[in-house]
Amino acid sequence: MFAKPKLLIALALTAFVSAWGLYDVKSLAAVASELVAIQFTSRGWFIMLTVSFLLIISFTLAVSRYGNIKLGKDDDEPEFDVISWLTMLFSAGMGVGLLYWATAEPVTHFLTLTEQTNENFAADKALFVTNFHWGLHAWAVYAMTGLVIAYFGFRKGEPSVIGAPIRYGFGNSPLVKAVAWISDLLAIFAIAIGLGGSVAMGVFQVQEGVNIMFGMESSGMSVTVIVFALLCLCYFPALVVDLGSGMSLLANLAMAIAIGLLLFLLLTGPTHYIMGGLVQSFGEYLSNVVPHGFRTFTFMDETVNNWFQAWTLNYMVWWLAWAPFVGVFIARISRGRTIREFLCGVVLVPTAFSIIWFGVFGGVGFHAALVDTVPILEITRTNLDAVTYFVLNMFPYPVFTSIAVIVATFLFIVTSVVSAAFVLSMFSCEGDVDPPARIKLIWGLLLGGLGFVMILTGDVATVKTIIALGALPFVFIVCLLVVAFLKTLRAEEKTT
Repeated sequence: MFAKPKLLIALALTAFVSAWGLYDVKSLAAVASELVAIQFTSRGWFIMLTVSFLLIISFTLAVSRYGNIKLGKDDDEPEFDVISWLTMLFSAGMGVGLLYWATAEPVTHFLTLTEQTNENFAADKALFVTNFHWGLHAWAVYAMTGLVIAYFGFRKGEPSVIGAPIRYGFGNSPLVKAVAWISDLLAIFAIAIGLGGSVAMGVFQVQEGVNIMFGMESSGMSVTVIVFALLCLCYFPALVVDLGSGMSLLANLAMAIAIGLLLFLLLTGPTHYIMGGLVQSFGEYLSNVVPHGFRTFTFMDETVNNWFQAWTLNYMVWWLAWAPFVGVFIARISRGRTIREFLCGVVLVPTAFSIIWFGVFGGVGFHAALVDTVPILEITRTNLDAVTYFVLNMFPYPVFTSIAVIVATFLFIVTSVVSAAFVLSMFSCEGDVDPPARIKLIWGLLLGGLGFVMILTGDVATVKTIIALGALPFVFIVCLLVVAFLKTLRAEEKTT
């Protein structure tokens, strides 16, 4: 362990953030907020340009002659059949965030937009903005990162770390080696911070579900600590054993619960209203998704710009924070597939599911606000953690559906922490596909510490800001990865 300076520095950097947050979480939040605001103001345009560039490159590669190149040797066959592969993609994309923001995000945007326009138009635009945040651009970030890792790992035999494509594509000069080493370090930091934020959101949601089920107005930190302790008890043992298909089973179970909730709301709710809004939002998204990717709201007032930074830019860097983690996961299950298969499966299928997900949950929220005049707007203003449970309480069997959300949230957190600890250990051990258990335990402890720090903030907006701070450097790294990939891809074509 002590012979691995990258590991020691990564652990020290992550531990420093955890210790700072435990000592003075308000100071950490204030510094993160100030630094992120400066970066968003000066480089927001570059973030939007980068994610749009990744989307355009992914589509171009999918329809080009390069689409026939396999991620592996030419005679490699896919390890998983199409259905199993797509199921695992759903599991990767369907996490705590979608459960937390299912209705809360569309309704939050609706509240903002009603200050600028009428309610009906605001509902339409709120769904579009939500779909934009969770759609093609998000999955293009994941897909291109995963594609680069899979190509260099399976076709070129390089280690599955972020710096490997940079070294391979740009040579082994001291400068390139230094950039690759720093890229690995920053990728580790981005994953750790991003995962800590997701742990916090999951704990917030589980805690609120417990409060509602037991009729507690506010449980303070007591339930939070209990939920967090149970989470740690669940994921620490998993770090020292090879669960293999067991972890996949847990993720698929969580996914099955989520799909069950989706169908339940669609069939027992105002189906015609939901389907009408869903079809309309799908058309709106297809018509405007590419142009919207280049919108920076430069000429709008301060209110709109603050909203753009707090939501759109935060989401884009959130996906960048998770890109190394999710990219490695996607790469590992995609050996033997062509670039075209990979990009179409990774970008299009999860995007379609996200549009359906928010179309159903968002449609239920808008029906409650615009038709039933249920006080969902007030709940969204005052307690985001409770919105999903408030929606479920409008339907039959609210106790059972609330339990389902709690269980699914818990399962997603456990599988995410275990998977992230493995990827972080692999990255910090130079791509070792079987990192030592003690390294995984150390990362599990630090991820727990970061999650608890995020929980102490008590505020989802602050959590998103801290995640953005950890992810901002990866905006530049992902550009280097794509350039190295395209350069190598073109060189391969010339030699064949």
